[in-house]
Amino acid sequence: MRCWLQRLFQRKFKVSLLFLLLLALLVHVAMDLALPTACRPRVCDAKASGVPSGSPMLAGPRKLSLRILQDFSSSNGSLEKSSQPQGVRLQARAGDPGVQHQTREGNTGQIQGSKLAALFEHPLYNIPVPEVTEKDKLFVINPMENWFPQAAETLLPTEKTAYDTYPTWLKFHVGINRYELYPRRDPLMPTLLQDLATQRIVSSVQKSGGTQLKLIMTFPNYGQALFKPMKQTRDQETPIDFFYFSDFERHNAEIAAFHLDRILDFRRIPPVSGRLVNITKEIRDITTDKKLAKTFFISPAGNVCFYGECSYYCSTEHALCGKPDRLEGSMATLLPDKTLAKRRSWRSPWRRSYHKSKKAEWELNPNYCAQVRETPPYNRGHRLLDLIDMTILDFLMGNMDRHHYETFEKFGNDTFLLHLDNGRGFGTHSRDELSILAPLWQCCSIKKSTYLRLQLLATQPYRLSDLLREALATDPLAPVLAEPHLRALDRRLGKVLVAVGRCLAGAAHPDEVLVDDVGSQV
Repeated sequence: MRCWLQRLFQRKFKVSLLFLLLLALLVHVAMDLALPTACRPRVCDAKASGVPSGSPMLAGPRKLSLRILQDFSSSNGSLEKSSQPQGVRLQARAGDPGVQHQTREGNTGQIQGSKLAALFEHPLYNIPVPEVTEKDKLFVINPMENWFPQAAETLLPTEKTAYDTYPTWLKFHVGINRYELYPRRDPLMPTLLQDLATQRIVSSVQKSGGTQLKLIMTFPNYGQALFKPMKQTRDQETPIDFFYFSDFERHNAEIAAFHLDRILDFRRIPPVSGRLVNITKEIRDITTDKKLAKTFFISPAGNVCFYGECSYYCSTEHALCGKPDRLEGSMATLLPDKTLAKRRSWRSPWRRSYHKSKKAEWELNPNYCAQVRETPPYNRGHRLLDLIDMTILDFLMGNMDRHHYETFEKFGNDTFLLHLDNGRGFGTHSRDELSILAPLWQCCSIKKSTYLRLQLLATQPYRLSDLLREALATDPLAPVLAEPHLRALDRRLGKVLVAVGRCLAGAAHPDEVLVDDVGSQV
């Protein structure tokens, strides 16, 4: 009897449990049928953001969907080799004119597609420059005049001019004016960068002067580039005991500086591209530089090496070696020859002492900026503000080696500063050298346009590290920077904004700090 009751109880319990499960299923189905048009969480999210209901975005959580749809160019591969084909990278440069992008901002504030393209569409990146007159151009040319003898022998189509036959580097030189080195939407930029990375090299000679080895390379179309060879791997940091004036010059710093300068909308660094050079065929076998030729040798590992002649790191112990003869380097577009377009070199007022123990005057005098403001050319115009722009660029990339800067002599003091020689940037990511910002926090002045762009680059949709990562992903040597260097940019940008914030807090009126250079255009 006892066993029978136990079996009966178990049977009833199972039937009851099954009944409850069926009841729950029926309730769920009834609710689904009763509300056929009601918003389900993912469908509502898709409608709110304008995504079709059949979109693959609905296959995963919404907080991940926008991240997944980011442009593939923002991904980072290994430190030695990119997974993208080189030809594709050279032709599909995000943000370049002529490349179509679809960008859209979702409810989260994140941008779907190319962040660079969205940035360059922002009103802050569309403030017009003053009208360029003939006297504002570096070169005034006759568009019908042939610059090359062989061009004179060619009959041009009626709709073409001699200018159309100029090589890209020459068009770049002709386009330089008082206000900018190149325009925001420069149609020449993709071709110019591709030429730097792929044009055949017909001559390689050592550049005279300087503390470290650099080569001038010439192309068949008479264009020239400054080649800086690789000296450090991506993940190496400058030792903490190194003085700034004995640091290495890094090829990847030159590449990253060009793109960072463009993202900040300064456009004062000549275009730079990475390139993998064959030491044997593209340097040793074609050089006419006898001093350079004497420094080539084969290492015990069987690699082709050379070291050239210079003040620092030009010895057998610091030789540049290929694998076995392939060597990374940066290729920077050369500016017009100084015999054609004279440049003036200016000693920076905040130049360091370049001494192991002595300090410069600005490091000892807290009121140093008052003296600078009374000294030409900083006592009028925007020269001091331009120098503070350069200071911010240097701080973001950790460059302590800005002892001089240059301007084009033709334009006098009313022109932009050239941001040349950036190889000692991006040497450290774990330390921030706040003394680089001395001009900013001593003078407490900044262009309003610069400040507004820095604020924009500190927001999630336009985060500076994401933008530079995307820009550098198109370079033939991608990834150009290690991730810690990219993360350091966001941290340093925050410190720049804090410095400006302190100036604003101590000023009677914001106009004392933010010098209006945009008016009602923004």
